[in-house]
Amino acid sequence: MILSDRDLKKLISAGNVYVTDGVPPINVKTQLGPSSIDLRLGDHFIIFQNTKTSLLDTKNMNLDGMTSGIHATPEEGIVIHPGQFILGTTMEFLKIPDDMAARIEGRSSYGRLGIAVHSTAGYCDPGWEGQVTLEIQNLGVVPVRLYPGERVCQVVFQKMTSEADVPYGKKHDAKYMKQSRATASKLHMEKH
Repeated sequence: MILSDRDLKKLISAGNVYVTDGVPPINVKTQLGPSSIDLRLGDHFIIFQNTKTSLLDTKNMNLDGMTSGIHATPEEGIVIHPGQFILGTTMEFLKIPDDMAARIEGRSSYGRLGIAVHSTAGYCDPGWEGQVTLEIQNLGVVPVRLYPGERVCQVVFQKMTSEADVPYGKKHDAKYMKQSRATASKLHMEKH
């Protein structure tokens, strides 16, 4: 079952979708849709330095020196070139109830420019909390400039049949719990 705008308003009021001090508050008039909440692009990005290595080895992960953090202002934005892949973040934090899951979806206006806001990781587990890291890629043929504060994606909350026995935050390997800012892969923390 997907939550409607009525239930989404309750989630916002309960603090399940929130912002930190200094960030413009959620604007229900512009961000709330019939069954989703638009999320705004944050100002922190991670760029991959592909000249620093020949490949990423998933059994021997080491991102040291391969990425750099970038801060973009709402005035200058960030340019994403065709084929480029970067990590971004949302301005909003999510706190997923133990009896719900959430999906992050791109907005069609950006998709029609060739911008994919999440490559494969558009799912938020029950009990997870944090800023959403966006896997942004320009699938188009021309560079696109994005600006912090733009509503680039949307979150859809889904009610589960019951609460999770072990919500994400109670897992022993919850490596992305309470993340803030764009967060690089922590695959190296997994035991193979």
